[in-house]
Amino acid sequence: MCNRRKSYLLAITSTLFASQAAWGQSHHEFIMPEQRRIRVRAPEQIAVPPIPRTPAPATVANPQWDATPNDLSLSEVLNLSLQNLNVVRVLNGINATSTGRTIYDPAITNTNIDNARGIFDPNLVVNNSWQDNNRPFGIPDPGDPTQSLIVGNRNRLHNMNASLSKRVLTGGVIDFGVVGANSRLPNALSPLNPQSQANAAVQLTQPLLQGAGFDVNRAPIVISMIDTERSYFQFKDSIQTHVQSIVQGYWQLVFARTELWAREQQVRQLEFALKRAEDRVAVGDARLGELSQARVAYENFRASLLVAQGNLLQRESALRNVLGLSPFDNDRLIPTSPLVDQKLPLDWEQLLSLAETYRPDLIELKLVLEADQQRLIVRNNDALPRLDGVALYRWNGLEGTTPANTRIEADGFDDWTLGVNFSVPLGLRSSRAALRQQELVIQRDQVNLQQGLHQASHNIAISIRNLELFYAQYERFQAVRKAAMENLEQQIEIGNELEQFIVLLQAIVDWGNAVSSEAQALVAYNSELANLERETGTILESHGISFVEERFGSIGPLGRLAVPVLYPEATPPTGDVNRYEDGSESSEQRFDLVDPLERLRGDGTAEPMDLSKSVDTPQPGSQPKVIEAKKISFGSWQSPFRNPFKSRN
Repeated sequence: MCNRRKSYLLAITSTLFASQAAWGQSHHEFIMPEQRRIRVRAPEQIAVPPIPRTPAPATVANPQWDATPNDLSLSEVLNLSLQNLNVVRVLNGINATSTGRTIYDPAITNTNIDNARGIFDPNLVVNNSWQDNNRPFGIPDPGDPTQSLIVGNRNRLHNMNASLSKRVLTGGVIDFGVVGANSRLPNALSPLNPQSQANAAVQLTQPLLQGAGFDVNRAPIVISMIDTERSYFQFKDSIQTHVQSIVQGYWQLVFARTELWAREQQVRQLEFALKRAEDRVAVGDARLGELSQARVAYENFRASLLVAQGNLLQRESALRNVLGLSPFDNDRLIPTSPLVDQKLPLDWEQLLSLAETYRPDLIELKLVLEADQQRLIVRNNDALPRLDGVALYRWNGLEGTTPANTRIEADGFDDWTLGVNFSVPLGLRSSRAALRQQELVIQRDQVNLQQGLHQASHNIAISIRNLELFYAQYERFQAVRKAAMENLEQQIEIGNELEQFIVLLQAIVDWGNAVSSEAQALVAYNSELANLERETGTILESHGISFVEERFGSIGPLGRLAVPVLYPEATPPTGDVNRYEDGSESSEQRFDLVDPLERLRGDGTAEPMDLSKSVDTPQPGSQPKVIEAKKISFGSWQSPFRNPFKSRN
């Protein structure tokens, strides 16, 4: 018999080795898991979703100015951003980056509350086992003492135990258990064969020091609730930054369009001056120095125009990025909301009160302090000795069949236990060090909160100073622009000497810079208004944006046997923003964008000036001067827009 079993074992072993050889080296690695090299798949072997295919982006080499204009008010832009806001994006210069926050973060954190509550759920355990034991052993042969016999003792057993335990808020654990065992001994003599033994017991273990109390046992649940609130306010904080980015990106686009217009007009004016210099050199009424100076200035302004074109394309692309749109979609974003040009009153005390109540970062610091105070309760409790009271009561039962085939049973046998268990690490070094650490953490939280309040007040003060400065600059640059316009008109009408041309050149520069500076100051003022709302934590409320809790059906406490329960899924921002007016023309028209050369005509038309009327002709009888230099023509420069700033009336 043993030889036969040895043969079976050898056959099984040989089969395993043969199978391993047949599987090859890759399967051998699963049996002998030694990783002796770095295995990296090629990028083509890793499945990734494809990048959405969009038209090629606009560049200064191919600006695509003739793309379909898409007129959008700031309210429409904000509503569009909310529709595409699964991942929170913020403006970062001429680009937009993800904050790492998604609309799912609060709901994900919210599941930790049920994880913490799960420790108080009843726990049911049921174990069943059936055994058939037949083990051989040797005994002396009753008929021949010199011989021995090998006999077996077969018995069949059925064991079953079930327990139901429940932790309560006081820290105690209640256990109710049932244990049953059935045994049958076919070849043996026993007082009861078969026999069934069962007992039922109820036990209570209640901590009296460490682990005792409602507060300490509820602390993990409270901390999980606070963490959910923290996740929500972190998400809200990122949404506030997103809305601020949208507002600032929108106004930056308005400034870029205004600056481009100013650079366009400067190039037109220098083109006029260059044409006049060419004609005067051709008739011998000017020196080559004037023409060279005009040519250098013209090329410099064309270079500045190229920079303005690139800045406009980048600003529009940045706004498209933060909105969740493709880099280019054969359309141009045309802002139409007028800028706020009135100075708004500010109440310092009210701003501070709003900030200390509504700023999400300050709320998060308060929640961190609350959570650490709950952890202090746990640490205080952990620093106590372990003292548990134990109570047990058990009912015992036995029944079986006698050799006379009589069924008997017994009842009324019970026992009980009362006890107290005590344990303590001498010195309580570790737990008391953790307690001291938590006390210090709370002090750190308090100073962090104080610093947050301190910094918030300074941030609001900076914002107020910026608002006052930007509006004062706006008013000052309005005066500068008016003076520059008058100066430019005068210089265009003045004589034709080289020194006077340099003054004309400076007048053109001053006028263009004044237009750009005025727009930049007003755009900065409007952007700072959004920043002030961000600093007080009210930018979402002021724009009518709130959060909605989307829900989905998922597995509930009773598993797949129950109907799916509705749980939080996402917390997207929603609302219908209608705060900003939809103007009848593009936003930059607020700056009264009229070409100075057209203003000189006096009719306000958009037709180009007849440059020949400004060319000085020689007096009758005079002889034109002959020059050796060859006349150079630069041609006529055309605006890259198809009348982009025209009113939409």
